Amino acid sequence: MFLAVLISDSFAQEFSRQAEYLDRGLVAIKSEDGSVFLSWRWLGDEPDDIAFHVYQTDKGVSQRLTEKAISDRTCFSLAASEVTLNATYSIASVINGSEQPSSAEVPVWQNGYLEIPIQPVDGYRLGDASAADLDGDGQYEIILHQTSNAKDNSHSGITGQPILDAYKLDGSHLWRINLGRNIRDGEHYTQFMVYDLDGDGRAELVCKTADGTVDGQGRVIGDGKADYRIQDESSRSYGRILSGPEFLTVFDGLTGAALQTVDYVPGREPIDGWGGIGGNGGNDNYGNRCDRFLACVAYLDGERPSVVFCRGVYGRTVLVAWDWRNGKLQQRWMFDSGISYPPFADVSAYSGMGGHSLAVADVDSDGKDEIVYQSMVIDDDGSGLHSSGLRHGDAMHVSDMDPNRPGLEIFTIHENEGDTVRFQTPGAALRDAQTGEILWSHSPGVDVPQGLAADIDPRHPGYEAWGGPGGLRNIQGEPIGPAPRAIGFAIWWDGDLTRELFSRSSVVKWNWETEQEERIFATDAWGTRRGPNLQADLLGDWREEMVLSNRAGTALRIYSTTIPTEHRLRTLMHDSQYRLSIAWQNVVYNKPPHPSFFLGHGMQPPPPPRLQIIRRQDF
Repeated sequence: MFLAVLISDSFAQEFSRQAEYLDRGLVAIKSEDGSVFLSWRWLGDEPDDIAFHVYQTDKGVSQRLTEKAISDRTCFSLAASEVTLNATYSIASVINGSEQPSSAEVPVWQNGYLEIPIQPVDGYRLGDASAADLDGDGQYEIILHQTSNAKDNSHSGITGQPILDAYKLDGSHLWRINLGRNIRDGEHYTQFMVYDLDGDGRAELVCKTADGTVDGQGRVIGDGKADYRIQDESSRSYGRILSGPEFLTVFDGLTGAALQTVDYVPGREPIDGWGGIGGNGGNDNYGNRCDRFLACVAYLDGERPSVVFCRGVYGRTVLVAWDWRNGKLQQRWMFDSGISYPPFADVSAYSGMGGHSLAVADVDSDGKDEIVYQSMVIDDDGSGLHSSGLRHGDAMHVSDMDPNRPGLEIFTIHENEGDTVRFQTPGAALRDAQTGEILWSHSPGVDVPQGLAADIDPRHPGYEAWGGPGGLRNIQGEPIGPAPRAIGFAIWWDGDLTRELFSRSSVVKWNWETEQEERIFATDAWGTRRGPNLQADLLGDWREEMVLSNRAGTALRIYSTTIPTEHRLRTLMHDSQYRLSIAWQNVVYNKPPHPSFFLGHGMQPPPPPRLQIIRRQDF
């Protein structure tokens, strides 16, 4: 049996959120010069005046390396002359002058990264990954999607069968789920949410399944012999699955066992009922628009997480929220923008507003989460909060981008093609997240394929944004010069508060004086087509780690910075918006996570999070 313990904290208030217990997350990384860099977590429920001692253990003898407890940072460097061969390291916190028991001892990453061997599948590549604590020990496991011959919805053809694997950081393989032949492989199809949904201290996995899905214990869901794939190679629907049942399954995170399977809501019918004014403003009956899926986790009641599965982006859009409580999956609410047909004269204001990513944030500061679905926002109760009318796009970012105005902002880019050019929708826009008010926009009628927002230039308050004509813009929308070429992922890596950029498996710094990208960290690993397999504050201090694949495709590598920083922040994984961003990062066109507060040059310290930490204790 187990006991899930709520660890109360002095910051708990109304709508304090269930949050996962995390250990100290200490990492020790050896550099080329022989020095060792250590960093660790400052947890969300720990006091402002906490300090830390660093210990080195060699041949069973432990030695404290810090004369005075460190109170201004969560990192520590040892010169090569101070490093003992095969030493391990630990951290002890000091609270109210009292030293607490030390964390578990960790060895040094000798190669500058942690390599996690995986069990590759012939003909597959390593795809998107997620992170969650599957066994309740306070450490993250990696959940990996192995993918084969994946297809975009607009392309016909037979795909491989999507495979989901779970690994501990030491390479231990926990389980494998094969979604089967009746789930098409591709970034629009295979969203998987991994999160502790019921508050038992261990994460579950939830995803779309079908007849023939095999769970982590080898048990088949539904009819294992069924094959609904369209086999006519002359058909535009070749390879698609447009008949047969559709399911939603909750899997046990530790074992991969299917816990409950229900019908996926909504169904695909009518197949020609998903067109609208998004994208090129068209429609289809061959299975493109009806099979665009997104998903997320959100605290819709402000206290406990729900999982939300979505269908449709270009026209009809349906979001369905589910609660996993006491071993049962129950529908909380459904939002449906409704069916419309050409010329879409009766189209809903919420139709065609979806994009190829989403975000979860408390945009109205009521303690409960909203779903930011590209150009519209769905309220915590499943009603439409507002629709901006900006229509479909391929990139979106949500955070407190302008520290000089209250609340969150949403930066989006938008498509203008075919029949929809007549709308003269801005190619890029910044809007108020609570009201939908457009604060600035540019390039009406221009089709902008990609865009990014991050604080990369300390000379201008707040974030900068780029994508489409006009180069780099400040948060007021004013052009300030040429833009970086990197436009996919931003990452906190070096010692300052501005953000760096991920480019071709390397980290680059934007030099605002020369207006050039400068590489500051390089790897010989691979990411996915759109960025890292995963980017998150997985370990160490508040800065982010990159999860990449080795060149052979036989292992994942976790890279963590070795650059000292004078800045101290609580782990970003205890900021709810950031943590939920990690849950939805594997959804369609992967995007970098953003916190609920402004994190950048000149920032003010964020308030401590309102958390109820859940720690699982097994007997």
